[in-house]
Amino acid sequence: MGFMKQEEIWEHSVEAGLRKVHLPIRSQLVLGFLGGAYISLGFLLYIRVSAAVPPAWSDFGGVLGALFFPLGLIATLLAGGELLTGNMMAVAAACFSGRLGLRQLMLNWLIITLGNFAGALFVAYMFGHQAGLTEHGIYLAKLVKIVHAKTAEPFLQALISGIGCNWLVGLAVWLCYGAKDGAGKIIGIWFPTMAFVAIGFQHVVANMFIIPAAIFAGQATWLEYLNNFVPVYIGNALGGALFVAGLYRLADRKLWTGASPSSLKSSSSTKSVSHIQSGSSSSHLRE
Repeated sequence: MGFMKQEEIWEHSVEAGLRKVHLPIRSQLVLGFLGGAYISLGFLLYIRVSAAVPPAWSDFGGVLGALFFPLGLIATLLAGGELLTGNMMAVAAACFSGRLGLRQLMLNWLIITLGNFAGALFVAYMFGHQAGLTEHGIYLAKLVKIVHAKTAEPFLQALISGIGCNWLVGLAVWLCYGAKDGAGKIIGIWFPTMAFVAIGFQHVVANMFIIPAAIFAGQATWLEYLNNFVPVYIGNALGGALFVAGLYRLADRKLWTGASPSSLKSSSSTKSVSHIQSGSSSSHLRE
């Protein structure tokens, strides 16, 4: 099970960020839809698993559900999808490297936000509401408990929770990029993702599913969703962009900028051109 050096992971993250930004807008929207749907399916699985645990063991049920939630991020990164929280790390890395502008970063985040929201809303409405998977018995009770806890957090608390969440999710993406085989990528994704769910940190895309699911069940309002969305979005952006991409950028600035080994710099430059020119390749989309 091979693993890259830190400087190689940084270069890989930068290249991934460049590829994401240079995908056609239609591809970004479609892959964003898939990313939002996959994360929502992971959260739906969390609810179905954790709610089945007796109330006296509810804490254990939360941990058990957290073990299954990473399915969503694994599917997004390995099967193919675009996820806002992952882009908050990778596209920011490309921006910090000086190879993307702030306008390109903001446009990509906006497009993926829209795609993720569409995918999450689809799963919430079709599977949660129409199929009733979140609106009956113990599953509805679990849904309401989760949503009320999320929407009850004040602005600052939700923002800080969002930072913690995407610090871990950004780390999961970083570890996935660093692994050289499928098993290593899954393990690298699994533990940080499981940790943020078990801790209870707030994830903006997961909330795009869970809170609308409660709205469709008549247990929450769109105003409550908006009041949650803003601080969690800001917190996730800070967690991925600053606490992962930003801190690794500062760790050894001379190395990250390519001022050290010339072979790393030339290799990165060559890969950048080829990846951008062939951005529609399926192997590129998986990253």
